[in-house]
Amino acid sequence: MTTFIRYEELTWPEVPDLPRDLPLVLTLGDGYDLERIARVLGMPTLVLLPTLPYGWQGSAAPVSEAMLRRIVRAIFSTFLEAGFTKLYVIHAGPEDLFDPQYAHLRLERTTPPVFTPLAATPQRVILIPCGHTEQHAYHLPLNTDTVIIGAIASAAAAAAPDEAEMLPTLPYGVSMYHSAFAGTTNLGGRVFEDFLIEVADGLVERGADRFYLMSGHGGNSSFLHNTVKYIGDRHQHVFAATTFLHTSGHLGAPALEALRSSPIGGMGHACELETAYLLHLRPELCKMERVVDEPDFISTPNYYMDWIEGGALIITSQWEDDTLTGAYGSGSYATAEKGAAWFNVAVEEKVVHIREIHEQARLRLARRAEQAAQGLTPQSVLARQTWRTPSAG
Repeated sequence: MTTFIRYEELTWPEVPDLPRDLPLVLTLGDGYDLERIARVLGMPTLVLLPTLPYGWQGSAAPVSEAMLRRIVRAIFSTFLEAGFTKLYVIHAGPEDLFDPQYAHLRLERTTPPVFTPLAATPQRVILIPCGHTEQHAYHLPLNTDTVIIGAIASAAAAAAPDEAEMLPTLPYGVSMYHSAFAGTTNLGGRVFEDFLIEVADGLVERGADRFYLMSGHGGNSSFLHNTVKYIGDRHQHVFAATTFLHTSGHLGAPALEALRSSPIGGMGHACELETAYLLHLRPELCKMERVVDEPDFISTPNYYMDWIEGGALIITSQWEDDTLTGAYGSGSYATAEKGAAWFNVAVEEKVVHIREIHEQARLRLARRAEQAAQGLTPQSVLARQTWRTPSAG
């Protein structure tokens, strides 16, 4: 019987103990017979990386073969840096994924991949939840961000089925500090952006015209901002949006203040908020006996850490300056009851955002139609403009 280690369910202190000659397996989608993979590889133990849920042929959002090779290489780059020597990508498609840094194996799926095909119809917001595989201190699993944003997106899509549909949650993002704590992956900002832009390009070709890129990981946020700008520049009839993080807007912020027990600094990473979410959504993955609170972020008036970050400054800093366990905040204050309450508010907030994206699209399309009917363009308005001549003297 093969031993399967699900990488995303580990905590970071467990990752350094993994033998570096253990095979790490990345599947493109699901539906594979894992025991068959183990037999083909001849390995009694496999480390299963989070599956890449789309990008491959036959998925909800395929990209080019070149882009698929780039993202697979980026996923494996962290593990190569960490000294792992046996890396395998398993896929059932026609893509040529040859790369000297890893092995690739074509295997047929035993069951169809599990995802809901996108209708990608105009006037429907496609939710693109972006999580991450990243250390979350001693007590939370590496997939914390993926679990949270995936659950919020799924519930929001279910609450507004005629207004939104969603891609599966992307479990890989950007962590520039990835070398500080074991277990943290890093696609790099350029690969992350380029992959999502190609995903959007393909969906636009199929008729999609509205997107909401939903961030479950702070390190993704600035790159998602860039991605939204690129999408809008490439497709001027498309409406794309993002936000900094969940549970941080007009509904989330008051809910945090109403229920939190920790002071400022208690909510940042593997904190009261994220721990509460995991206690609500996946309590079996929480190791609360290991919680260490680290709220002592080096703060100045214009730079400090809390869930809703404040201050005017954006500073490059090293995580080890502020935390030795990987936590920013106070996970010991968390309860499942708080997690349930914050989750419900987060879903409500996302539904409001979905409807506001629709409203922005409606108002802007109406204005464009009105201007077109009147023959109004910046050039036509300029041609009719009269300028005051400055008086002499």
